[in-house]
Amino acid sequence: MLTILGFAMIATFLVLIMTKKMSPIAALVLIPALFCVAVGQGARLGDYVIEGVGNLAPTAAMLMFAIVYFGVMIDVGLFDPIVRGILRFCQADPMRIVVGTAVLAAVVSLDGDGSTTFMITVSAMYPLYKRLKMSLVVMTGVAATANGVMNTLPWGGPTARAATALKLDASEIFVPMIPALAMGLLAVFVLAYALGIRERKRLGTLTLGEAPAREPEQETVPAGIGGTGGTGGTGGTGGTGRKDRLRKGAAASPGGTGTGAPAPAGGTEDQRGDDEEFQGLDPNRPTLRPGLYWFNAGLTAALLTAMILELMPIPVLFLLGAALALTVNFPHMPDQRARIAAHADNVLNVSGMVFAAAVFTGVLTGTGMVEHMADWVVGAVPEAMGPHMAIVTGLLSLPLTYFMSNDGFYFGVLPVLAEAGAAHGVSPLEIARASLAGQALHMSSPLVPAVYVLVGMAKVEFGDHTRFTVKWAVLTSLVVLASGILFGIM
Repeated sequence: MLTILGFAMIATFLVLIMTKKMSPIAALVLIPALFCVAVGQGARLGDYVIEGVGNLAPTAAMLMFAIVYFGVMIDVGLFDPIVRGILRFCQADPMRIVVGTAVLAAVVSLDGDGSTTFMITVSAMYPLYKRLKMSLVVMTGVAATANGVMNTLPWGGPTARAATALKLDASEIFVPMIPALAMGLLAVFVLAYALGIRERKRLGTLTLGEAPAREPEQETVPAGIGGTGGTGGTGGTGGTGRKDRLRKGAAASPGGTGTGAPAPAGGTEDQRGDDEEFQGLDPNRPTLRPGLYWFNAGLTAALLTAMILELMPIPVLFLLGAALALTVNFPHMPDQRARIAAHADNVLNVSGMVFAAAVFTGVLTGTGMVEHMADWVVGAVPEAMGPHMAIVTGLLSLPLTYFMSNDGFYFGVLPVLAEAGAAHGVSPLEIARASLAGQALHMSSPLVPAVYVLVGMAKVEFGDHTRFTVKWAVLTSLVVLASGILFGIM
């Protein structure tokens, strides 16, 4: 009974947010509360929620101060050289921009923290996507999938959990997996290239000095969706004629007729709005602190090093880092308050989502649904598949790490799978490596706090991100799994 209700609760949650019948925060709170009552444990709902909040409170604190810290670093210009390098590569070409998003997300993911990756990637790329009217779900989908592959680094979490759960050495798990993970990352770059080509066909190749033709706002619609016409305001995709007009610098009229009539001297209201969105890259913004560049770079390097070496809990490191960054870069109290206020929207959205997710995870774990679901899945594996438990583990890692936390999967399910594999002569190392295959999909799970940083900063509906990203993330995970089998790793 708990197994059925567990799957029903997850399915209900996903359907409601993907159809936009409820907001993610409301669904994360109300759906598990309803199912908790349905299983006859409504009286213990408060205990489950408090336990869930207690478990996720350090994560919420980490995200809160990480957003402030990296927000300040972006304000003072620490990442401007990286952004300029990516922008020089992109050249306002939609294909290059999407590939640049994948490269930037993969590089920044080396620090092992998804929230950091998404904050830097979105801050750098969002103004370009808005200015050129590119699909924002392309940005979030590519960034999440690239980060999911890189999340398998030993200090990223899953590999360490697998090693701990099965009492193995993390390097013995990770190093042989490098070729398979490299193929997964290559798959992400190929995906980014293909999606970029679709965006280029839809929008054309622009220059940042040109105003894109007027078209209906479809920033959260997957690339390639829309009409095919380019002569009026009904098509939305443009086509070759629109590309030629844009390259000639012609600006469409507010009505979207594409006649090439010049815009008013001050630009249309929409063009001025786009220019305001593009100010995220303003090289003359008043918050820049060029004289403190090397201090900020050193502080960030020290912070990331301390995270990797686990010198202190990550929330404490970000709390100290944010306080120090604010004090040194903005010594006057009004300036500090202004910087905190500037990032308060992101802080509130993300921390609120994390605490709402605590209700979902608290009920899922406290009622025993997770345990029953895991036992059912493992029990459903046919006896004949015993010698192939590594492949089975890899396939199961896709849905299980999506619907469960990494802790739940690696500490609750993986030991059972490893025991079943050992009975058929399958090495625990093979089981551990196969368990990493689903991480590309895991990073878009509604149970991953970092994904709310991504969609919140990109101003994308979580349901839109899920609909667009899941299929590509599944494909990437299968590439990792197939490569591992092909290379004899598992």
